[in-house]
This record gives sequence, structure tokens and C-alpha cells, in this order.
Amino acid sequence: MKRPLLTFILCSIFFTSLAQVRKAPPRQEGEGPWPQLIIRGVTLINGNGAPPTGPVDVVVENNKIVAIKTVGYPGVKIDAASRPKLKIGGKELDATGMYLLPGFVDTHGHIGGEAQGADAEYVFKLWLAHGVTTVRDPSAGNGLDWVLDQKRKSAKNEITAPRILAYTAFGQGSSEPISTPEMARKWVKNNAAKGADGIKFFAASPKIMAAALEQNKKEGLRSAGHHAQMDVARWNVLHSARAGLTSMEHWYGLPEALFTDRTIQNYPADYNYNNEQDRFSEAGKLWQQAAPPYSEKWNQVMDELLSLDFTIGPTFNIYEASRDLMRATRAEWHETYTMPSLWEFYQPSKVSHGSYWHYWGTEQEVDWKNNYRLWMTFINEYKNRGGRVTAGSDSGFIFQLYGFAYIRELELLREAGFHPLEVIRAATLNGAEALGMDDKIGSVEIGKLADFVIVAENPLVNLKVLYGTGAIKLTEDNEVVRVGGVKYTIKDGIVYDAKALLEDVAQMVAKEKEKTGYKIMQPGIKE
Repeated sequence: MKRPLLTFILCSIFFTSLAQVRKAPPRQEGEGPWPQLIIRGVTLINGNGAPPTGPVDVVVENNKIVAIKTVGYPGVKIDAASRPKLKIGGKELDATGMYLLPGFVDTHGHIGGEAQGADAEYVFKLWLAHGVTTVRDPSAGNGLDWVLDQKRKSAKNEITAPRILAYTAFGQGSSEPISTPEMARKWVKNNAAKGADGIKFFAASPKIMAAALEQNKKEGLRSAGHHAQMDVARWNVLHSARAGLTSMEHWYGLPEALFTDRTIQNYPADYNYNNEQDRFSEAGKLWQQAAPPYSEKWNQVMDELLSLDFTIGPTFNIYEASRDLMRATRAEWHETYTMPSLWEFYQPSKVSHGSYWHYWGTEQEVDWKNNYRLWMTFINEYKNRGGRVTAGSDSGFIFQLYGFAYIRELELLREAGFHPLEVIRAATLNGAEALGMDDKIGSVEIGKLADFVIVAENPLVNLKVLYGTGAIKLTEDNEVVRVGGVKYTIKDGIVYDAKALLEDVAQMVAKEKEKTGYKIMQPGIKE
């Protein structure tokens, strides 16, 4: 069953328990935590921009990093006497020759709802299998109470799940549309009282947006913004940032802030926002209507956003099918790891958000390729000038699968011009800063929590080694092999076998296919 477009974007204030999927079962996976955990012999990629160093031993006690000790030099045998000592009841993890990074932060991690048919266990295991230890659920599509329940259980490690932050969609749970600033302020106060971590804004009138953001700031909460086209002509990203929005999602609202010879996107006369083909095909022409890179207007907008310490989460991956549909539909993980219900959700549809393949052609893909070139130029320069850019996936839509899509986002940041170390920083410390958690997570430092990603291959050489399916490599013996895949994901000092989590997901998908006789077929092809 597919969720209509308007339910997703325009009527998010009416999200109810009807969108809920099954919660995660009690945790069966993972070893630990232990009073002491020592990870031996790794090369450390810290997340703060520092170059790799190793071998080091990382010592954790009661879920806190207490020591990071250099224990040798590359190619030199380690002196065992110089290494941190294991205490009674402690655990050693031999990671000799491997690479350790901070746990990844997905700043745009929809858990998925009834429309996708993706139960929490399925989604959480895909995330953890790819090193994601913290997610921000923007808009709490399963309902705030549902997400807060999973958040509490994850915090206690009662379920196998990343750490969760719940951002409600503005107006969510309201019995009627919010139509006045007073109503907006009241809703924001109630939202904070219920325990939400922040708010995801879509579209509202300027007076309502200003009131809501001002009140949200008073409540001490953070915010994210998807500047939906229904109101972006009068309220773009600059308006939001000035009013207190802490981060923007995607790119909506940014080209509009860069207009110089117009105030409204060049919509064709027969455009209809409810027609997904119209919406996404015309969106592919938007950056070309904005001020060109490094122009006066372009620099002016960038400088103001920088002065406001504004965060951008581009979610490049979620639009990648727009520039290469065949690549997205043929991604090698779909056969094994994509649920039938999710595959059905992706199919061309006139009523389902993101299923805009009514007649997607070469012209649309070329427009989107040009869109990416301009978009990436802005994001890369924003980073170069000190702006905060994070990694978010927005998975569960447009052929993008949880976990796998997050790694693809890292690759696309690399394509935008980020050095691999800058990519890792976007995925770790920048994400932690954006969520106000950099005192706890985001880098490997004494006093922070024990959230780590351990991989046998060097991800700075090839980010593809972070995919659950690994990277293709030809050996000296002329054998084609797969290398990489996250080896261990450690969250709160609990060690998860990432490959075992992926195998669990594969079995879930296989069981569902066997039950229904389902086969994944490419759009428009009949068996």
C-alpha cells in the first residue's frame, strides 16, 4: 500500500499511528558491554580531520573512552609490554591491521512506515551493518510516541538499533491545521513537553514559521527544514536561517535564495505540484535559474549562512535516480536486501511520493546532471569556507535502501570535492555537532562514548569498502574477490558483527519472497 504524496509532504500534521510498523524485538545480537573493552592494533581515523595513525589500542571502560595509546609503528612488531593491561572481566578485540572510525551519524534517517512496509528490525539492522550508530528521524513518520519508545529502548540497548533522535513534523498530531502564530507557539511548547528532540519544518506562512522557530529556540530544541515548494517563494532558506532554523535538508529553498532575475521558479503554465513528474523534472532545472557560482549574489548568500553557523545536509543520494535511473534500479543489493513491499513502493505511480517515473528520459537526466554540478559546487565551497555539511540518506524512497544509501552519500560527498577525511568528518563529527551531541559522539576522544566502526580495508582509499556488499578487487592471482564490508559496529560498547546483521536482513527478505512467491522485476517488465 502506497502513501499518497499529499500525506507525505503537505498533510504531515495529520500523521497518526496508522503509519506505524512493527517495533524492534528485544535485542538478541551483539556482545557486551563489558566493564572494560580494549580494541587492539587498529589504525585510527578519528573523525576530526586528523590523518590516520596507528597502530593504537583504544580502551573503553563503562561505555567511555579512557585511553587511546599508540603502541607501535607500521611494519614494526608491537612490544606487548607497552600495551594497556586487560582487567578482570574485560574483553579484548583483536583488530590488528584494521581501521577504526567513529560511529556514523545519519542526520536524515526516516525509519520508514506502513507505506514502505519496512519493520524497525529490518531498518535498524541495515543501518548498524553499515556503521550507522546514531540517526535523526526527521518527521517521526510512525508517530512521536512510537519513536520515543524506540529511542528509550535503544538508549538502554534493549533493542538492536542505532541511537535515535526524534524530530516531529511541524504540526504533527494537531487536530486541525496550524493557522495562526499563537497556535504555532502552543504546538511547539507541547512538542517540547512531549520529549521531542526537535522539529522538521516543511511549509507554512512566514508569520507562522517565524513564530514557531522563535518558540522552538526558546525551548532549546534544534530544527531541520525541507522548504517545500508550496511556500518557498515567500520563505526560503535565508528566512529560515535568520529566524533560527539550525539545519536545512536536501536543497529546496537554497536556489530560490540565489535568484537574481526572478522571485519564483520558472514553472510551466501547465505545471501541477501533485504530479510527481512535473515536480521532479522541473526541479532538475532549478539550479540553472540561480545565481552562478562565485557571483556576488552567490557569495552573499553563502556568507550569510556561514555567519549564522548554519548546517546543510544535502542528501545527494536520494535524488541520484534523477540523473541515472538505471543505476538506481539495478543497484546490486536490491535482489538480496530490498523487501518486496519496499520495491513495490518504489515503482512508478501517480499517487506515491518519489515514484515519478511517468516517462523519465534523457533530457530529464541531463538536466539533473547539470543540477548536481552546480549544487555540488555550492556545497563543496560552503565546506571550504568553514560551513558545516553533514551526511544524511533519506532512505526508503526513490530506490535508496537503508544503510547502503548512506555509504552512497559518502561517495557523493567525495564526488562533490570533499577529501576522504572531510567525508568522514561530515559523517561523524559534523553530524554530532549538528545534533548538539559532539560532547558525546562524533570523534574518538577520551571521555566520549564507545561508538565505533571497524573495517578491514582502508575506507580513505576506497569508500566502497564500507558497503555491505564490499568492493570488487582483482587479486595478484587473477581472482575476482569482494573485500571490505564493515567488520564490527560498536555502539555503547556493544560489539555487533556487521556481516551477521546483514545475513539476518537477507533471511528476512528471502522469507518474505518465499511466502508470497515474489520476484524483483525491473519497472515495466513482466515475467
